Amino acid sequence: MFGDLFEEDCSSVPDNQYGKGKKLKTKALEAPAPREFTNLSGIRNQGGTCYLNSLLQTLHFTPEFREALFSLGPEELGSLEDKDKPDAKVRIIPLQLQRLFAQLLLLDQEAASTADLTDSFGWTSNEEMRQHDVQELNRILFSALETSLVGTSGHDLINRLYHGTIVNQIVCKECKNVSEKQEDFLDLTVAVKNVSGLEDALWNMYVEEEVFDYDNLYHCGTCDKLVKAAKSAKLRKLPPFLTVSLLRFNFDFVKCERYKETSCYTFPLRINLKPFCEQSELDDLEYIYDLFSVIIHKGGCYGGHYHVYIKDVDHLGNWQFQEEKGKPDVNLKDLRNEEEIDDPLIILKAILLQEENNLIPVDQLGQKLLKKIGISWNKKYRKQYGPLRKFLQLHSQIFLLSSDESTVSLLKNSSLRAKFDFQRNDQHIFKTLTSESPGLNDRSSCPHWFDINDSKVQPIKEKDIQQQFQGKESAYMLFYRKSQLQRPPEARANPRYRVPCHLLNEMDAANLELQTKRAECDSTDNNFELHLHLGPHYQFFNGALHPVVSQTESMWDLTFDKRKTLGDLRQSIFQLLEFWEGDMVLSVAKFVPAGLHVYQMLDGDDLTLSEIEIADGEDIFVWNGVEVGGIQIPTGSDCEPLLLNVLHLATSSEGETCQQLIEFPHVFPANAEVGTVFTALAIPVGVLLINNTESMGEKSWTTIPKEDFKKTFREQGVRNGSSILIQDSNDDNSLLAKQGQWIASMNEIDWLQVKNLCEIESEEEQVKISATVNTVVFDIRIKAIKELKLMKELAENSCLRPIDRNGKLLCPVPDNYTLKEAELKMGSSLGLCPGKAPTSSQLFLFFAVGSDVQPGAEMEIIVEETISVRDCLKIMLEKSGLPGDAWHLRKTDWCCEAGEPLCEEGATLKELMICSGDTLLLIEGKLPPLGFLTVPIWWYQPQHPSGHWKSHQDQTNCTPPQGGIWRPISAQDSPGDGHAEVSLHYLGDVEISEDATLMELKSQGI
Repeated sequence: MFGDLFEEDCSSVPDNQYGKGKKLKTKALEAPAPREFTNLSGIRNQGGTCYLNSLLQTLHFTPEFREALFSLGPEELGSLEDKDKPDAKVRIIPLQLQRLFAQLLLLDQEAASTADLTDSFGWTSNEEMRQHDVQELNRILFSALETSLVGTSGHDLINRLYHGTIVNQIVCKECKNVSEKQEDFLDLTVAVKNVSGLEDALWNMYVEEEVFDYDNLYHCGTCDKLVKAAKSAKLRKLPPFLTVSLLRFNFDFVKCERYKETSCYTFPLRINLKPFCEQSELDDLEYIYDLFSVIIHKGGCYGGHYHVYIKDVDHLGNWQFQEEKGKPDVNLKDLRNEEEIDDPLIILKAILLQEENNLIPVDQLGQKLLKKIGISWNKKYRKQYGPLRKFLQLHSQIFLLSSDESTVSLLKNSSLRAKFDFQRNDQHIFKTLTSESPGLNDRSSCPHWFDINDSKVQPIKEKDIQQQFQGKESAYMLFYRKSQLQRPPEARANPRYRVPCHLLNEMDAANLELQTKRAECDSTDNNFELHLHLGPHYQFFNGALHPVVSQTESMWDLTFDKRKTLGDLRQSIFQLLEFWEGDMVLSVAKFVPAGLHVYQMLDGDDLTLSEIEIADGEDIFVWNGVEVGGIQIPTGSDCEPLLLNVLHLATSSEGETCQQLIEFPHVFPANAEVGTVFTALAIPVGVLLINNTESMGEKSWTTIPKEDFKKTFREQGVRNGSSILIQDSNDDNSLLAKQGQWIASMNEIDWLQVKNLCEIESEEEQVKISATVNTVVFDIRIKAIKELKLMKELAENSCLRPIDRNGKLLCPVPDNYTLKEAELKMGSSLGLCPGKAPTSSQLFLFFAVGSDVQPGAEMEIIVEETISVRDCLKIMLEKSGLPGDAWHLRKTDWCCEAGEPLCEEGATLKELMICSGDTLLLIEGKLPPLGFLTVPIWWYQPQHPSGHWKSHQDQTNCTPPQGGIWRPISAQDSPGDGHAEVSLHYLGDVEISEDATLMELKSQGI
């Protein structure tokens, strides 16, 4: 009838708990949270197990029960390690309960799990657990435990601690004969309806008599007739621990529905049960019981949530209170001001009002905030409001950011409005924020009560129990203990008391494992990757920084703790770069289309990386702060390099202007004047048109008036990828502009040019196909075949390939792409080529033999992206007709030279992030195993006058390329040629571990 009460109402469960039918998802490597300040452990909710958790916590905080269970050793209960052995006698339930209690006592985790215990009961699903009547769960648990303990010294554990008896008597009024019947109980069930409290209910049950008279006479066996009689009940034997169940849930037979009694029902902290017991000569103290646990139900009769108030008899927990902001004696003004503290608008405006002209650099604003309130923006506000700069941008009606977002000021109207608020609140706010933390109350003489709500444990005061007398959240089950039960002094605040040695050892080992795991998780959570770009390995050209050799050699990945300071980072980099001399400046850099650009210098060595808002994966440029490669480089967002597409009409060999547009990229600083385009390209001043969209339609282009040529690209809204069209202002036949809009037709660039490269003769070599950015490549290919009047069979076996300005055929474009998806621009040239384009799972690759790649010498291949490097190498060797297997593959770097080797021969091309259109190089020589280097050994001796070593040296001199392989080069590159007195003799190669010492290398060389 009450089975649904075990079902939880998810709305009543705290957010951090498990909801009905859901499991909490945690990271695979995340360690359980440690205990909170109470130093007590909760129990995780499996979903509908909150009542079980409350009952288990009550048993755990019954020291006599816990210690009696601990007294049963492995010789009686067996061992959990043997539970799967067919001949082993293992009592799983008490063993799992022992382990759970040990975890609650000793394991440093916020909450323990009951999964193993419920499995031992055979409760393997929420449905099976919901089938139990919650008022019967206590008896079910005790019954299961009693059954499991049969044949052990603990067979009477439940009976000894919880068993009591009630005697029912009927006394004949005539012969005074007493008829009695004795009943056993593990808990008392008392009425709540129409009863004021527990003592009133017990009085009705065990003091008041029921009289049989008039029409309701009693048949006396002794008198053998109907007589007047009195019926009563008394408590005959009281257990050490008394459990009382309150009948909060009833059934309305008129409405035919269940309901919950929420009326006031009092119960005392200490109760004298003598009036309700049979008279005896026992000391009065034997009848005094103290309340130590209250299981509380929150919700209605069809569902809800359970938690428990428990008295910590042994003082195992840390019973301390932090002063709460919302005390009843706090006035409304104080409460309002405390709420304003959490409003970053008020804090930031208050800081800005103290600055001259209400202006401050954004970086200093964050530092001022930290200094004023004692906590950084990231720690207090970032989770709710995002980064500081983003917050300032979102409140543009109050804050004014400079164009480069480096400084911020208050808007004038906002400044006036905020001034009064600041004067009114500033003293109180900052006094509150910078004051010492509220003190903690520790009254060890008071009873220590805790509210245990599944995983969460909070201290409460004894008077808080009165709040559970009535309402939707009210007491449901009461637990009393005899006041005469005294705990030994050595048990006080000692969670290891009476815990068996094998469980102590198990918990100690588990705590060490937790510490290790937390340290690993802490390191993982607080470590982030920084990409260090070393200044000496970069060169500045075309408006940005580029690696001298390759990106791999120029950038170092560093894992660093974000809680450490900028000074710590600088010191660590100094230690890594032993070759560094002079000052070291760390600056935030970012990759832009033009290359690497340096934005801001990092200051404040005493600030943590989190406080200066260094992000995971940040690019850090390490340099002297002045120049790179002898060139003083521009820094900051003002001069960010913009990669622009410059278009102008081509000029014929006779110097006449054609109608063919040519396009090429060019880099300009964002703070450069727009008019510098003409100077940079060495062309006469003409008309400039700018397109900041991807569309090439008429309305996408605007003319820049000549008076605006002095404005910067940023002021004109030009960004990376924008297009600039330059035209001669004196040429009326050109693409003209008037009043800021196109007036000439744009038909010339609303097409694509397709050339016939199928080695099949056609009437025309090339055709123009009209298209838009949303035209599908397949449609263009079919139109080209028709207009070129080629065979229809080509529709099934041809593809379109872009042609770059050097005439090179690029990777085929998939038929299902639109021009926008394929990044094809109007006016581009495409080649109609034989063969199908690669599928979505295939890669189109170029490859060449050797590191000296001549234009047009690359070969092409289509392979599956899941092919291994080893198999790809075989196919390329076969196609190029090269013998042997002493070859390896390398990527090409940004300047089309031999770059990183593909060392992992078993890895797939997809895993190595090889993409369609990439060029791989076939290089002679096998790579050394991973972790090894192949180092050439040379013999050094003075040059003989006859030049004896010269001819041999011409054949064997070499310099070290990347990847650990050294190949011979020509004699003119030899370092020996520059000095007549030096000669180097090549002896051969040595394969050695990259961790080997110089002495080991010398030994192998000799």
